Amino acid sequence: MFVLANFIEAVARILDIALTVYMWIVIISALLSWVNPDPYNPIVRFLRSATEPVYRIIRRFIPTHFGAIDIAPLIVLLIIAFLQYFLIPTLYEIAYRIRY
Repeated sequence: MFVLANFIEAVARILDIALTVYMWIVIISALLSWVNPDPYNPIVRFLRSATEPVYRIIRRFIPTHFGAIDIAPLIVLLIIAFLQYFLIPTLYEIAYRIRY
């Protein structure tokens, strides 16, 4: 059973790293939206292509535009925080219980 426990723990660690990286992508994308960057810049295009599909899903269910302010990045950050505080420890706990 230790193999399954190690696998679940590895999944939890990789998911935690991926969520942290995506959190920083969302933050950088939100900060760039304040300065109106060059849309042909490859970094800007990557950031937009990485965040807009998730924003589109959120905007479909929740109105996120309040005047000139879009709160979709904030909602994504809250979802990431929830997953990091709930899902990751749960996976670690499952791995621990399988192991012992």
